Amino acid sequence: MEEIIVIVGPTGVGKTKLSIELAKRLDAEIINGDSVAIYKHLNIGSAKPTKEEQEGIPHHLLDMKEPNEEYSVFDYQKDARKKIEEISKRGKRIIIVGGTGLYIKAALYNYQFMEGKNNNTYDELKNDELIEKIKSYNLEQPIDTNNRRRLVRLLNKLENKEPITNKKDELLYPIKVIGLTCDRKELYERINKRVDQMIQNGLLDEIDSLKEQYKTSRVLNSGIGYKEFYDYLYNKKPLEEVIEEIKQDSRRFAKRQYTFFNHQFETIWFETNFMNFDETIEKVYQEIKK
Repeated sequence: MEEIIVIVGPTGVGKTKLSIELAKRLDAEIINGDSVAIYKHLNIGSAKPTKEEQEGIPHHLLDMKEPNEEYSVFDYQKDARKKIEEISKRGKRIIIVGGTGLYIKAALYNYQFMEGKNNNTYDELKNDELIEKIKSYNLEQPIDTNNRRRLVRLLNKLENKEPITNKKDELLYPIKVIGLTCDRKELYERINKRVDQMIQNGLLDEIDSLKEQYKTSRVLNSGIGYKEFYDYLYNKKPLEEVIEEIKQDSRRFAKRQYTFFNHQFETIWFETNFMNFDETIEKVYQEIKK
C-alpha cells in the first residue's frame, strides 16, 4: 500500500486547495478529516469545499449525517478505515485532509474504543471547563491540567465508566503527514477575515435554517462557527458579540490544533505562500515524491 498523505493545520491555511491539487497529480481520492463537515447543511460555517471547489475529485465522509444525528470519533474510525480499504482496492492514492486531529489519529493508529460508548473531542470546552467536569468525579489521582489531550481522554474514560485502551503510537498504515502553517499574526488576521467572509456568504441564513435543530443537535451546540449562535438565536447576545466570539474561539482552536499536530504526528511543516500558492503545492509535491 502506498503512503496515505495526511494534510493538517489550522483553519484558513490552504489545506483544501492543496489537497485537491495534489489529488490531481497523484490520482488520489480525498477523505474528509473534519468533524463538522461530516454533517449535511453545515456548509458555510464549516468551510466545507463546494462541488465547484472539489473539481471533480472524489470526496468521502462529507455530508453523511443530519445535524441532529449522533456521530462519534469511533464511528469516524470505522468509516474512514472502510474508505481506506475501498480506495486502495481501486488502486488510487489516498489523501486525508482536515483539522480534527483526534479523528485522523483514531483512523490511522491502533486506537481501541469500546463500541457504543461516548468518545467525544470536547472541542466546545475550554481546558478549565474540562478540568471542572473531571473534578466532579472526585478522582484521587492527580490530573495533568496542562495536557488537553490527556484531559479529553480521561473525561471520556470517566463518562464511559470503563477504560479505553489506546495503543496510540502503533500505526496501521504507511503515512506522510504534511502540515501547512504561517506566521501566527497573519493566521489570526486570516481567521478574522474568514469569519467576516462567512457572514457575507450567508452564514446567518444557514444558521436561521437550522434554528429548530439547535434544540437536539450536539454538533450545532459544540461546533465552532455554530455553537456561538445559540444565544443570538434566542436573543441573548447581539450579532456583533457573537461574531467576535467565533473569531476568538477559532483562534484558540488554531493554537490547540498546532499543539496536537506537533505532538501527535511526525508532521513535515510548510509555510504557506499565499502570494504564490503554486510554489507551496510544488514543494509539498516534491516532498511526497521522495
